Amino acid sequence: TAKVLGRLPPAVAGRDAEDDALAQRHSPLGRPAFAGVVLGIDPSLRGTGLALVEFSAQGPRLLASRTVKVKADMPVAGCLREIFLATQELVDEAPVKHAAIEQTIFVQSRRTVHVLGAARGAAIAAVALAGAEVFEYAPLRVKQAVVGHGRASKEQVAGMVAQHLGLSKPLPADESDAAATALCHAFTWRGSNR
Repeated sequence: TAKVLGRLPPAVAGRDAEDDALAQRHSPLGRPAFAGVVLGIDPSLRGTGLALVEFSAQGPRLLASRTVKVKADMPVAGCLREIFLATQELVDEAPVKHAAIEQTIFVQSRRTVHVLGAARGAAIAAVALAGAEVFEYAPLRVKQAVVGHGRASKEQVAGMVAQHLGLSKPLPADESDAAATALCHAFTWRGSNR
């Protein structure tokens, strides 16, 4: 719990106020806890998941989420426009510090690689135009960070995402995957809070 909240365990006898203040700013591993807003992105041409998550001393909080659904007969260019606009709209809702996007690891065909790459590019372009940094995470790493093991099912990921964010029910699948990517970024963050 302390790691998720970005704090050391509760104060122990003999520690002073300065020690407690330091504990609030650092994770149990001694590195700065992530603070700020992360846009999680689960890219797909016809069902991109987006989740805006704020991280603070009170823990992670879902600010907004959505799935960019487009009709099956919409041309690729139209799909990319919708992904770009939806991503831009969420970036404009809050001061996004970083974006976390899921890497493409396994694809069945060359066409799928191109289509997924284009969907990722549309979302990344919107984030880059806003001036936020983009970080990429392998699906296994996301599952490891959020659930505790890399072979977790989509249902297990959705359940843990809901638990981390204090939601009464799981998010839709694409939004849950996007939120999981944002959580992974904050939970494994090793840099300084720029």
